[in-house]
Amino acid sequence: MPGTVGPAARGGYRDVSYWFDSLDEPVVARPALGRDLDVDVAVVGGGFTGLWTAYYLKRQDPSLRVAVLEAEVAGYGASGRNGGWCSALFAASDGRIAREQGVAAARAMRRAMQASVDEVGRAAAAEGIDCHFEKGGSVVVLRGEAQLSRARADLAGARALGVGPDDLDLVGPAETARLVRCAGALGALTTPHCATIHPGRLARGLAVAAERLGVALYERTRVTAITPGRAATAGGEVRAGVVVRATEGYTAGLRGARRALAPVYSLMLATAPLPESTWDAIGLSRRETFADDRHLVVYGQRTADGRIAFGGRGAPYHFASAIRPDYDRVPAVHAKLAATLAELFPPLAGVEITHRWGGPLGVPRDWFPSVGYDRRAGLAWAGGYVGDGVSTANLAGRTLADLLTGADSDLVRLAWVGRRSRPWEPEPFRYLGVSSALAVMSSADAVEERSGRPARRATWLGRATGG
Repeated sequence: MPGTVGPAARGGYRDVSYWFDSLDEPVVARPALGRDLDVDVAVVGGGFTGLWTAYYLKRQDPSLRVAVLEAEVAGYGASGRNGGWCSALFAASDGRIAREQGVAAARAMRRAMQASVDEVGRAAAAEGIDCHFEKGGSVVVLRGEAQLSRARADLAGARALGVGPDDLDLVGPAETARLVRCAGALGALTTPHCATIHPGRLARGLAVAAERLGVALYERTRVTAITPGRAATAGGEVRAGVVVRATEGYTAGLRGARRALAPVYSLMLATAPLPESTWDAIGLSRRETFADDRHLVVYGQRTADGRIAFGGRGAPYHFASAIRPDYDRVPAVHAKLAATLAELFPPLAGVEITHRWGGPLGVPRDWFPSVGYDRRAGLAWAGGYVGDGVSTANLAGRTLADLLTGADSDLVRLAWVGRRSRPWEPEPFRYLGVSSALAVMSSADAVEERSGRPARRATWLGRATGG
């Protein structure tokens, strides 16, 4: 992960997120690279994408020399800061994939994402990683007529593509209340294809599992540039048959890659552990993940230790794709998140907030994630998850392992393989575009709350981003 001066310079990693602060042991960085290195595969980025890629490569071909190069510590980026949703959500909609590549491609992508949820749980269990994996499903609460109308349209589109009620269903107020008691709920979209996890435990445990297989992991090793067969670091040059870019929201810190992905911040908070009486009033007995269907996304989960971890978009995009530690905490945004949580669940009004954090996620120009391998150049990549990366990164790791080893599998024929998004516009146009999109989503939510009708501007934005 290139591009920032992180908490290591401030004396530790506990303040990265609630997930890092609640690890059983403090995070201590592994030694940095201090010499030139020759390997078969150099993976740049020690988050979920990079770690899963290294893990599956070594499982498929133990003879490969694989090194992971991480600017801070494994899981420091979005992998250790996210909402802990291991879901079947893919940033590009089924409808979009069907329009561009056909219904069969959309169905294959959906099946692959659903299988990835289970694969994360299976692999974590096989490696003895206690990441609090609990497949309780997900509930998107519909609060207001505009959200309900949009959900009905989404469900009709899903049914037209062959998605049955066992995979996605619309339930009424009574069934919604049985799952989660959220103020103003008119119903909910439900799916079983989602698990809650402790992402810090998964990232740190996965790093250990990869090392057991023989992966060399160099932390505090910032890569400044990737070129065919080379990864440049301050500690030495890494020469490799293949260099994999797995840097997600931090890609802009690589020389020549500033316009590849826009780093858009998402912020989170965690409450103090809640008493059982409060949980009786809220629900989420199976640790379902939850959200509502607003445009400016919010997301939450019930943690294994009885907290709510809750997050959302709304933090500003920073000019020239800048990434700095002080952008992780924006008091006004965190205050809005706390107010939104109390709005959803009135029993939480005034609840103690123990942790506040955030970080950037990667957004491609066409909002469509991709994974690929340019065999001639010896360069591979994966990312652009737009915030839905926990299980997608696992799928990326397995797909890259197949691509790099030449395995002929269904994964290498999925809709996102080999896709190349055009770069974002240069500044100031990038700043104006991303900031305008965030403003439109926020404004649309306010319009829908007042009118009860879907906002036209948000519908236009959905078309513009290919949803």
